[in-house]
Amino acid sequence: MAKRFIVAAVFFLLIFAPIDAQLNMIADIVEQVGPAVVNIDVVKMERQRIFNPFKDFDFGFGFEMDPEFKRYFEDRMVPLKGAGSGFIIDKEGYIFTNAHVVKGAEKIKVTLKDGRTFDGKVIGSDSTLDVAVVKIDAHNLPVASLGDSTRVRPGEWVIAIGNPYGFSNTVTAGIISAIGRTLGELGKKDLIQTDAAINPGNSGGPLINLDGKVIGINVAIVAQAQGIGFAIPINEAREIKEDLINKGKVIRPWLGIYMRNVDEKIKAYLDLPVAEGVVITEVIKDGPAEKFGLKQYDLVKEVDGQKIKTSEDIQKNVAGKKPGDRITFLVYRDGKNISLGGKIGERPQE
Repeated sequence: MAKRFIVAAVFFLLIFAPIDAQLNMIADIVEQVGPAVVNIDVVKMERQRIFNPFKDFDFGFGFEMDPEFKRYFEDRMVPLKGAGSGFIIDKEGYIFTNAHVVKGAEKIKVTLKDGRTFDGKVIGSDSTLDVAVVKIDAHNLPVASLGDSTRVRPGEWVIAIGNPYGFSNTVTAGIISAIGRTLGELGKKDLIQTDAAINPGNSGGPLINLDGKVIGINVAIVAQAQGIGFAIPINEAREIKEDLINKGKVIRPWLGIYMRNVDEKIKAYLDLPVAEGVVITEVIKDGPAEKFGLKQYDLVKEVDGQKIKTSEDIQKNVAGKKPGDRITFLVYRDGKNISLGGKIGERPQE
Protein backbone atom coordinates (compact mmCIF):
# COMPACT_ATOMS: atom_id res chain seq x y z
CA MET A 1 0.00 0.00 0.00
CA ALA A 2 2.79 2.44 0.94
CA LYS A 3 4.61 1.62 -2.28
CA ARG A 4 1.48 2.33 -4.33
CA PHE A 5 1.00 5.62 -2.50
CA ILE A 6 4.56 6.72 -3.29
CA VAL A 7 4.15 5.81 -6.96
CA ALA A 8 0.86 7.72 -7.11
CA ALA A 9 2.44 10.77 -5.45
CA VAL A 10 5.38 10.76 -7.89
CA PHE A 11 2.97 10.39 -10.82
CA PHE A 12 0.94 13.36 -9.56
CA LEU A 13 4.05 15.54 -9.25
CA LEU A 14 5.33 14.61 -12.69
CA ILE A 15 2.00 15.12 -14.44
CA PHE A 16 0.14 17.87 -12.65
CA ALA A 17 2.87 20.06 -11.17
CA PRO A 18 4.32 21.07 -14.55
CA ILE A 19 0.84 21.90 -15.83
CA ASP A 20 0.19 24.09 -12.80
CA ALA A 21 3.52 25.83 -13.35
CA GLN A 22 2.65 26.48 -17.00
CA LEU A 23 -0.76 27.86 -16.06
CA ASN A 24 0.89 30.31 -13.69
CA MET A 25 3.59 31.25 -16.18
CA ILE A 26 1.47 33.91 -17.87
CA ALA A 27 0.56 35.45 -14.52
CA ASP A 28 4.24 35.52 -13.57
CA ILE A 29 5.18 37.24 -16.83
CA VAL A 30 2.39 39.80 -16.44
CA GLU A 31 3.60 40.50 -12.92
CA GLN A 32 7.12 40.98 -14.28
CA VAL A 33 6.36 43.11 -17.38
CA GLY A 34 3.06 44.73 -16.40
CA PRO A 35 4.57 47.61 -14.38
CA ALA A 36 6.37 48.81 -17.54
CA VAL A 37 3.14 49.00 -19.58
CA VAL A 38 1.39 52.38 -19.62
CA ASN A 39 -1.96 53.78 -20.68
CA ILE A 40 -1.84 56.76 -23.02
CA ASP A 41 -4.78 59.15 -23.19
CA VAL A 42 -4.70 61.92 -25.78
CA VAL A 43 -6.75 64.94 -26.74
CA LYS A 44 -6.67 65.94 -30.38
CA MET A 45 -8.27 68.97 -32.00
CA GLU A 46 -10.20 68.07 -35.14
CA ARG A 47 -12.05 70.32 -37.53
CA GLN A 48 -15.73 69.36 -37.78
CA ARG A 49 -18.71 70.87 -39.56
CA ILE A 50 -21.34 71.82 -36.99
CA PHE A 51 -24.98 72.75 -37.62
CA ASN A 52 -25.73 76.11 -36.06
CA PRO A 53 -29.45 77.04 -36.45
CA PHE A 54 -28.77 80.51 -35.06
CA LYS A 55 -26.15 81.42 -37.60
CA ASP A 56 -27.27 84.61 -39.39
CA PHE A 57 -30.15 84.87 -36.85
CA ASP A 58 -31.35 88.45 -36.43
CA PHE A 59 -32.60 88.71 -32.86
CA GLY A 60 -33.95 92.20 -33.49
CA PHE A 61 -36.06 91.59 -36.57
CA GLY A 62 -36.75 87.91 -36.55
CA PHE A 63 -35.42 84.95 -38.42
CA GLU A 64 -35.31 84.87 -42.18
CA MET A 65 -34.72 81.37 -43.64
CA ASP A 66 -31.80 81.32 -46.00
CA PRO A 67 -32.52 79.27 -49.15
CA GLU A 68 -28.96 77.94 -49.07
CA PHE A 69 -29.33 75.70 -46.04
CA LYS A 70 -25.62 74.96 -46.00
CA ARG A 71 -25.00 78.48 -44.73
CA TYR A 72 -26.16 77.30 -41.32
CA PHE A 73 -23.19 75.02 -40.95
CA GLU A 74 -19.85 76.22 -39.68
CA ASP A 75 -16.42 74.71 -39.08
CA ARG A 76 -15.21 74.40 -35.52
CA MET A 77 -12.16 72.84 -33.92
CA VAL A 78 -13.55 70.16 -31.60
CA PRO A 79 -11.50 68.32 -28.95
CA LEU A 80 -11.57 64.56 -29.42
CA LYS A 81 -10.33 62.06 -26.87
CA GLY A 82 -8.42 58.93 -27.78
CA ALA A 83 -6.65 56.13 -25.95
CA GLY A 84 -3.76 53.83 -26.62
CA SER A 85 -1.00 51.94 -24.91
CA GLY A 86 2.76 52.00 -24.63
CA PHE A 87 5.66 50.50 -22.71
CA ILE A 88 8.70 51.96 -21.00
CA ILE A 89 12.03 51.29 -22.73
CA ASP A 90 14.27 53.43 -20.51
CA LYS A 91 14.09 54.06 -16.78
CA GLU A 92 14.33 57.82 -17.40
CA GLY A 93 10.87 57.93 -18.96
CA TYR A 94 11.18 57.00 -22.64
CA ILE A 95 8.14 55.09 -23.94
CA PHE A 96 7.43 53.22 -27.18
CA THR A 97 3.97 53.57 -28.71
CA ASN A 98 2.39 53.86 -32.16
CA ALA A 99 2.80 57.07 -34.14
CA HIS A 100 -0.92 57.07 -34.97
CA VAL A 101 -1.82 57.03 -31.26
CA VAL A 102 -0.14 60.39 -30.58
CA LYS A 103 -0.31 62.02 -34.03
CA GLY A 104 -1.71 65.54 -33.76
CA ALA A 105 -2.18 65.28 -30.00
CA GLU A 106 -2.64 68.56 -28.18
CA LYS A 107 -2.33 66.86 -24.81
CA ILE A 108 -0.92 63.50 -23.75
CA LYS A 109 -1.51 61.91 -20.36
CA VAL A 110 0.50 58.82 -19.44
CA THR A 111 -0.73 56.64 -16.58
CA LEU A 112 1.52 54.05 -14.96
CA LYS A 113 0.25 50.83 -13.47
CA ASP A 114 0.86 52.19 -9.98
CA GLY A 115 -1.64 54.96 -10.70
CA ARG A 116 0.78 57.85 -11.19
CA THR A 117 0.02 60.16 -14.12
CA PHE A 118 2.40 62.34 -16.12
CA ASP A 119 2.19 64.74 -19.01
CA GLY A 120 3.77 63.18 -22.07
CA LYS A 121 5.67 64.76 -24.94
CA VAL A 122 6.34 63.25 -28.36
CA ILE A 123 10.07 63.53 -28.96
CA GLY A 124 10.22 61.41 -32.10
CA SER A 125 7.78 59.86 -34.54
CA ASP A 126 7.99 57.75 -37.69
CA SER A 127 4.78 57.36 -39.69
CA THR A 128 6.37 54.82 -42.05
CA LEU A 129 6.88 52.20 -39.34
CA ASP A 130 4.13 53.71 -37.13
CA VAL A 131 6.38 54.01 -34.09
CA ALA A 132 6.79 56.98 -31.76
CA VAL A 133 8.74 57.73 -28.59
CA VAL A 134 6.98 59.64 -25.82
CA LYS A 135 8.91 61.15 -22.89
CA ILE A 136 7.64 61.71 -19.38
CA ASP A 137 9.42 63.48 -16.55
CA ALA A 138 10.06 60.51 -14.28
CA HIS A 139 13.02 58.48 -13.08
CA ASN A 140 13.93 54.94 -12.02
CA LEU A 141 10.96 53.47 -13.84
CA PRO A 142 10.39 49.77 -14.53
CA VAL A 143 11.58 48.84 -18.03
CA ALA A 144 10.28 46.22 -20.45
CA SER A 145 13.02 43.96 -21.83
CA LEU A 146 13.19 43.78 -25.61
CA GLY A 147 13.49 40.39 -27.29
CA ASP A 148 14.55 39.25 -30.76
CA SER A 149 11.69 39.27 -33.25
CA THR A 150 13.75 37.37 -35.84
CA ARG A 151 13.43 34.27 -33.65
CA VAL A 152 9.62 34.39 -33.54
CA ARG A 153 7.91 31.23 -34.84
CA PRO A 154 4.26 30.59 -35.69
CA GLY A 155 2.61 28.62 -32.90
CA GLU A 156 4.51 30.29 -30.05
CA TRP A 157 2.47 31.58 -27.14
CA VAL A 158 2.35 35.35 -26.67
CA ILE A 159 0.76 37.84 -24.30
CA ALA A 160 -0.68 41.29 -25.01
CA ILE A 161 -1.07 43.94 -22.32
CA GLY A 162 -2.80 47.24 -23.00
CA ASN A 163 -5.66 49.67 -22.64
CA PRO A 164 -8.45 48.42 -24.95
CA TYR A 165 -11.53 50.65 -24.91
CA GLY A 166 -10.09 52.34 -21.81
CA PHE A 167 -9.95 49.13 -19.74
CA SER A 168 -6.47 49.66 -18.36
CA ASN A 169 -3.97 46.86 -17.77
CA THR A 170 -5.97 44.31 -19.75
CA VAL A 171 -4.16 41.01 -20.37
CA THR A 172 -4.89 38.68 -23.28
CA ALA A 173 -3.01 35.64 -24.57
CA GLY A 174 -2.79 33.64 -27.75
CA ILE A 175 -0.29 32.36 -30.28
CA ILE A 176 1.74 33.71 -33.16
CA SER A 177 -0.47 32.96 -36.15
CA ALA A 178 1.99 33.97 -38.85
CA ILE A 179 4.99 36.20 -39.57
CA GLY A 180 5.89 38.45 -42.47
CA ARG A 181 2.33 39.63 -43.05
CA THR A 182 1.55 42.64 -45.28
CA LEU A 183 -1.32 45.10 -44.84
CA GLY A 184 -1.36 46.84 -48.19
CA GLU A 185 -4.11 49.30 -47.29
CA LEU A 186 -2.01 50.55 -44.35
CA GLY A 187 1.30 50.33 -46.19
CA LYS A 188 2.76 47.97 -43.58
CA LYS A 189 4.97 44.96 -44.19
CA ASP A 190 6.65 42.16 -42.25
CA LEU A 191 4.07 42.26 -39.45
CA ILE A 192 3.58 39.58 -36.82
CA GLN A 193 0.06 38.14 -36.84
CA THR A 194 -1.45 36.91 -33.58
CA ASP A 195 -4.79 35.62 -32.33
CA ALA A 196 -4.28 37.19 -28.89
CA ALA A 197 -7.28 39.51 -28.46
CA ILE A 198 -6.29 43.00 -29.63
CA ASN A 199 -8.82 45.84 -29.70
CA PRO A 200 -8.81 49.62 -30.21
CA GLY A 201 -6.73 51.00 -27.36
CA ASN A 202 -4.22 48.12 -27.48
CA SER A 203 -2.31 50.05 -30.15
CA GLY A 204 1.22 50.78 -29.00
CA GLY A 205 1.22 48.13 -26.29
CA PRO A 206 3.66 45.21 -26.10
CA LEU A 207 3.36 41.71 -27.52
CA ILE A 208 5.36 39.54 -25.14
CA ASN A 209 6.80 36.03 -25.44
CA LEU A 210 7.01 33.44 -22.67
CA ASP A 211 10.51 34.62 -21.81
CA GLY A 212 8.97 37.90 -20.69
CA LYS A 213 10.52 39.77 -23.65
CA VAL A 214 8.72 42.22 -25.93
CA ILE A 215 8.81 40.88 -29.47
CA GLY A 216 6.31 43.28 -31.06
CA ILE A 217 4.34 46.51 -30.79
CA ASN A 218 0.61 45.94 -31.29
CA VAL A 219 -0.56 48.07 -34.18
CA ALA A 220 -3.68 46.91 -36.02
CA ILE A 221 -6.63 44.56 -36.24
CA VAL A 222 -8.96 43.32 -38.94
CA ALA A 223 -12.18 44.91 -37.72
CA GLN A 224 -14.58 42.46 -39.38
CA ALA A 225 -12.68 39.40 -38.15
CA GLN A 226 -12.02 37.72 -34.83
CA GLY A 227 -8.59 36.74 -33.61
CA ILE A 228 -6.61 38.56 -36.31
CA GLY A 229 -4.27 41.17 -34.87
CA PHE A 230 -0.90 42.48 -35.95
CA ALA A 231 2.27 43.76 -34.32
CA ILE A 232 5.38 45.56 -35.56
CA PRO A 233 8.49 43.39 -35.01
CA ILE A 234 10.44 44.88 -32.13
CA ASN A 235 13.76 44.65 -33.98
CA GLU A 236 12.50 47.17 -36.53
CA ALA A 237 11.46 49.58 -33.78
CA ARG A 238 14.75 49.09 -31.92
CA GLU A 239 16.71 50.01 -35.07
CA ILE A 240 15.14 53.47 -35.19
CA LYS A 241 14.97 54.15 -31.44
CA GLU A 242 18.12 56.28 -31.27
CA ASP A 243 17.11 58.32 -34.32
CA LEU A 244 13.72 59.04 -32.79
CA ILE A 245 15.25 60.07 -29.46
CA ASN A 246 18.17 62.09 -30.84
CA LYS A 247 16.80 63.45 -34.13
CA GLY A 248 13.04 63.30 -33.65
CA LYS A 249 12.60 61.44 -36.94
CA VAL A 250 14.03 58.70 -39.12
CA ILE A 251 15.90 59.76 -42.24
CA ARG A 252 15.14 57.31 -45.04
CA PRO A 253 16.21 57.17 -48.69
CA TRP A 254 13.53 57.95 -51.28
CA LEU A 255 13.07 57.71 -55.03
CA GLY A 256 9.51 58.95 -55.43
CA ILE A 257 8.08 56.25 -57.68
CA TYR A 258 5.30 53.68 -57.71
CA MET A 259 5.96 50.42 -59.51
CA ARG A 260 4.58 46.98 -60.38
CA ASN A 261 6.05 43.67 -61.35
CA VAL A 262 5.57 42.91 -65.03
CA ASP A 263 3.25 40.05 -65.94
CA GLU A 264 1.71 38.90 -69.21
CA LYS A 265 -1.15 41.41 -69.00
CA ILE A 266 1.15 44.37 -68.42
CA LYS A 267 3.48 43.11 -71.15
CA ALA A 268 0.62 43.03 -73.63
CA TYR A 269 -0.88 46.35 -72.54
CA LEU A 270 2.42 48.25 -72.76
CA ASP A 271 3.76 46.22 -75.69
CA LEU A 272 6.89 45.23 -73.77
CA PRO A 273 9.43 42.79 -75.19
CA VAL A 274 9.41 40.51 -72.12
CA ALA A 275 7.09 39.66 -69.21
CA GLU A 276 9.70 40.30 -66.56
CA GLY A 277 11.18 43.21 -64.68
CA VAL A 278 9.46 46.16 -63.06
CA VAL A 279 7.41 48.89 -64.70
CA ILE A 280 7.15 52.42 -63.27
CA THR A 281 3.44 53.19 -62.82
CA GLU A 282 3.83 56.72 -61.44
CA VAL A 283 6.62 59.23 -60.88
CA ILE A 284 5.99 61.72 -58.08
CA LYS A 285 6.28 65.31 -59.20
CA ASP A 286 9.51 67.03 -58.09
CA GLY A 287 10.74 63.78 -56.54
CA PRO A 288 14.30 62.47 -57.01
CA ALA A 289 13.31 60.01 -59.77
CA GLU A 290 11.65 62.74 -61.85
CA LYS A 291 14.73 64.92 -61.51
CA PHE A 292 17.05 62.31 -62.97
CA GLY A 293 14.68 61.34 -65.75
CA LEU A 294 12.58 58.31 -64.87
CA LYS A 295 9.17 58.35 -66.55
CA GLN A 296 5.86 56.56 -66.23
CA TYR A 297 5.83 53.16 -67.99
CA ASP A 298 9.62 52.85 -68.02
CA LEU A 299 10.60 49.19 -67.76
CA VAL A 300 13.39 48.86 -65.19
CA LYS A 301 15.88 46.22 -66.28
CA GLU A 302 18.87 46.97 -64.04
CA VAL A 303 19.73 49.07 -60.98
CA ASP A 304 23.39 49.74 -60.27
CA GLY A 305 24.29 47.02 -62.75
CA GLN A 306 22.18 44.36 -61.04
CA LYS A 307 19.38 42.70 -62.99
CA ILE A 308 15.92 43.52 -61.65
CA LYS A 309 13.27 40.80 -61.42
CA THR A 310 10.81 42.24 -58.86
CA SER A 311 10.03 45.55 -57.17
CA GLU A 312 11.52 44.12 -53.99
CA ASP A 313 14.92 44.11 -55.72
CA ILE A 314 14.68 47.88 -56.20
CA GLN A 315 13.40 48.45 -52.67
CA LYS A 316 16.31 46.52 -51.17
CA ASN A 317 18.82 48.47 -53.23
CA VAL A 318 17.36 51.83 -52.18
CA ALA A 319 17.04 50.75 -48.54
CA GLY A 320 20.78 50.14 -48.46
CA LYS A 321 21.57 53.72 -49.45
CA LYS A 322 21.49 57.11 -47.77
CA PRO A 323 20.00 60.36 -49.04
CA GLY A 324 22.57 61.91 -51.37
CA ASP A 325 23.97 58.58 -52.59
CA ARG A 326 23.94 58.02 -56.34
CA ILE A 327 21.90 55.35 -58.10
CA THR A 328 21.84 54.25 -61.77
CA PHE A 329 18.96 52.75 -63.75
CA LEU A 330 18.87 50.89 -67.04
CA VAL A 331 15.34 51.22 -68.42
CA TYR A 332 13.57 50.19 -71.61
CA ARG A 333 11.62 53.05 -73.20
CA ASP A 334 10.20 53.40 -76.71
CA GLY A 335 12.16 50.44 -77.99
CA LYS A 336 15.49 51.60 -76.59
CA ASN A 337 17.61 50.88 -73.52
CA ILE A 338 18.36 54.12 -71.67
CA SER A 339 20.81 54.66 -68.81
CA LEU A 340 19.76 57.19 -66.15
CA GLY A 341 21.32 58.20 -62.87
CA GLY A 342 21.01 60.66 -60.03
CA LYS A 343 20.95 61.17 -56.28
CA ILE A 344 18.65 59.46 -53.78
CA GLY A 345 16.46 61.89 -51.86
CA GLU A 346 15.16 62.00 -48.30
CA ARG A 347 11.75 60.46 -47.78
CA PRO A 348 9.11 62.97 -46.61
CA GLN A 349 7.82 62.32 -43.09
CA GLU A 350 4.22 62.08 -44.30
